[in-house]
Amino acid sequence: MLIQTQTNPPLQVPLLPHQPIKANTLKDICLRGNLREAFQSLSVSYNGCPDETYAPVLELCAHKKALSQGLQIHAHMIKSCSVSESVFLGTKLVFMYGKCGSLENAKKVFDQMGQRSIFTLNAIIGAYVSNDEPLGALEIYREMRFSGVPLDAYTFPTLLKASSLLKNLRLGAEIHGLAVKCGYNSTVFVANSLVAMYAKCDDLCGARRLFESMAPTNDVVSWNSMISAYAANGKSMEALELLREMQKAGLETNAYTFVASLQACEDYGFRKLGMEIHAAVLKSTQHLDVYVANALIAMYVRCCKMTEAWRIFNELSEKDRVSWNSMLTGFIQNGMYHESLHFFHDFQNAGKKPDQVTIISILAACGRMGYLLKGMELHAYAIKYGFDLDLQVGNTLIDMYAKCSCVNYMGRAFDRMPDKDFISWTTIIAGYAQNDYGVKAFELFREAQLVGIDADPMMIGSVLLACSELTCLSQVKEIHGYTVRRGLSDVVLENTVIDVYGECGNIGYAEQTFKSIKFKDVVSWTSMISAYVRNGLANEALELFHIQNKTGIQPDSVALISILSAASSLSALKKGKEIHSFIIRKGFIPEGSIASSLVDMYSRCGMVENAYRVFKCVENKGLVLWTSMINAYGMHGHGKAAIDLFSKMKENLNPDHVSFLAVLYACSHSGLIDEGRRLFESMKYEYKLEPWPEHYACLVDLLGRANCLEEAYEFVKSMQMEPTAEIWCALLGACQVHSNKELGEIAAQKLLELDPENPGHYVLISNVFAARGRSKDAEEIRMTMKERGLKKNPGCSWIEVENRIHTFMARDKSHPEYPAINKKLDQVREKLEKEGGYVAQTKFVLHDVEENEKVRMLHGHSERLAIAYGLLKTAEGTPIRVTKNLRVCGDCHTFCKLVSKLFGRELVVRDANRFHHFEGGVCSCGDFW
Repeated sequence: MLIQTQTNPPLQVPLLPHQPIKANTLKDICLRGNLREAFQSLSVSYNGCPDETYAPVLELCAHKKALSQGLQIHAHMIKSCSVSESVFLGTKLVFMYGKCGSLENAKKVFDQMGQRSIFTLNAIIGAYVSNDEPLGALEIYREMRFSGVPLDAYTFPTLLKASSLLKNLRLGAEIHGLAVKCGYNSTVFVANSLVAMYAKCDDLCGARRLFESMAPTNDVVSWNSMISAYAANGKSMEALELLREMQKAGLETNAYTFVASLQACEDYGFRKLGMEIHAAVLKSTQHLDVYVANALIAMYVRCCKMTEAWRIFNELSEKDRVSWNSMLTGFIQNGMYHESLHFFHDFQNAGKKPDQVTIISILAACGRMGYLLKGMELHAYAIKYGFDLDLQVGNTLIDMYAKCSCVNYMGRAFDRMPDKDFISWTTIIAGYAQNDYGVKAFELFREAQLVGIDADPMMIGSVLLACSELTCLSQVKEIHGYTVRRGLSDVVLENTVIDVYGECGNIGYAEQTFKSIKFKDVVSWTSMISAYVRNGLANEALELFHIQNKTGIQPDSVALISILSAASSLSALKKGKEIHSFIIRKGFIPEGSIASSLVDMYSRCGMVENAYRVFKCVENKGLVLWTSMINAYGMHGHGKAAIDLFSKMKENLNPDHVSFLAVLYACSHSGLIDEGRRLFESMKYEYKLEPWPEHYACLVDLLGRANCLEEAYEFVKSMQMEPTAEIWCALLGACQVHSNKELGEIAAQKLLELDPENPGHYVLISNVFAARGRSKDAEEIRMTMKERGLKKNPGCSWIEVENRIHTFMARDKSHPEYPAINKKLDQVREKLEKEGGYVAQTKFVLHDVEENEKVRMLHGHSERLAIAYGLLKTAEGTPIRVTKNLRVCGDCHTFCKLVSKLFGRELVVRDANRFHHFEGGVCSCGDFW
């Protein structure tokens, strides 16, 4: 650091434009705070008195926390005089190093001193405390007591601060007793330190008693200490009341008062008081102190008023690291992630270097926005400067990689951490669970228990999420039992248990858990409703929603989406309309997921016009809403309308895989072959989207329905991926319709090879054989199905009448009004036969039975029972809406057309594939389904 050795060696001064040195003493220059000028003066004004020369410069270095300059001064002192003989200068060096964060150098100087004064001991105690090593400070204190060194008033504040850092109230009380014994407890700054110690050790009552016993109470520092104590302990009202008392007492507030008071304005409810304090700050001074400005920024951030925080930040002439970090964390806490990244660029352009707080904030933003590459850049920076070994940085890295679905790097960041706390384990377990690595999440959960980490409800919730991904009921029961035994169950965790039991298909356990919750919140009801919907129990979901409304607990948007899904699955139009009305009454804005669910509900209930009205009313239409409406048109056979809507959507939004699937589905059900081919090519080559198996199946279905079977088969063979069972199923269905025996057998063979456990495929193949007159082959297929324990889903239809859902199975006699229904069905058949020329098409009965038995079986199809009940129970001229779980057969299709013509009723039938609107003897599908 020094160029050469001499009696008065020159200091290295930065090369700056030369300015004449004013004829002031070195002490005056240091008091002005100009470190560069002090260095210039020191190099020419050494007067042979080291104490007077070096002391003010060392104090200035301590004040500026200028360690490198302090080291230069120390070197200069060593070469120019015997510093070890000066207790005064040795003490100043210890003080300087402590303030500059160099505890090791402070200890070295302290250890080398032959003599020490009480000031030296105070300086080393302060150095330990300033560098967050309170135990070292207390060790010096014990040595002082053992050696009988008397303490002075300046010893007590640092010892009390050490007690505060350790939160050791007993030790603090001991030091308080010693202060009383020594007669220093009445010294103002000692008393203030005692107040702060009791507050930081969570004894606010003791702090307040001490504050009130202080006489006189006109010392601003005392008031500031008490206000700060209340604010730090979350007692905002008490802190602000004390501020009012202080103002009434006529005491003049200072920067510390403002900072402490602003800390008490902890949330949005205190914004008015915070703004009043801001006004008082502006009234008291023209120059905004950086500490007060930072407190104002933090207050406005907590109150979600980022515009005001930004204005203060911009007006601040000298911004420190806290100013920048406060704004940065403010953007993130208020969900302004894009703004936080732009602000970080400004931070870098201003020449600032990120610290732990900066890195944690930006990593959090990268995680929320899924910016993996930016997050990895910050990770590299953290590794370069050793920040990644910091516990909080490490935890944030794990969370960032988890949210970016980068599981490998997430695991590496966790493994690299030298120390792991409870948050580390909870975050890594949650990361694996959220990214569908259930087994790994379980392994780490067990490992966490082995290293002594106690699980809490949050960690258990992540483990349950892993159970949900694995759909492992036995593990769910095990974890559930563990939480009950450990007394960890709370409402949040019990709600999660309901969700997971629902995911695993055990609705009974979900119901038991739901009933056991004494104080159910909105999430409890939503979880149970969702569990019912997920397990196909739509009626139960609607009933529970009705009960919830009676309790006065308002459903949230998730519950509304679930219950709309229940109404959709049942085609319960009246229920759906009631829910829509409820949404409007309760002030929910029909946008986003709710709007999409409404469109889906109306379309699945046969009211595509209502679906379009909802769609049209939404101002900001997202991709999901457009896709829902395109799908609605497709379901109802409006292929041209679906394509037109798809074209409009492309003007503002890029379609994704699901959007293309919806429009291809619409083409398939409307026979739009050329449009379907063009859209498939556009998806691959214009939008660079690799088709899913579902897209291939859609195109195969479209070609097959149009009797382009050879083209469909060639298309399947040319696929770059292996054709799935769904694709072969689409080809087989087309072969059945168009009686293509050769291709049908190829498709049937492939179908059984790929998915031998699907009963629907066996039924389809059996029907193909039966239609060909190959009854023996059809019987063999059915026997194979029986041997494998597979059962065909029985035909089931339902209809909404008088606000209730009535369900009918094929040839079902269980309905309480079955005699009347059967009688009505006989009357309908007779009328169709006499006036419409109806003749049962027994070819659609693929069982090897007598002809009259085939007629009887057709007569008992579930949709006919539902239609007969609709004719019995609904007013003439009103539409009849029926939903069926299987495809409508050809004979029932003819039956429905004739009913619509001869009874003057519109029939809306939703089968497993699409909607059929029958009116005046014509079907909207054009007999193409």
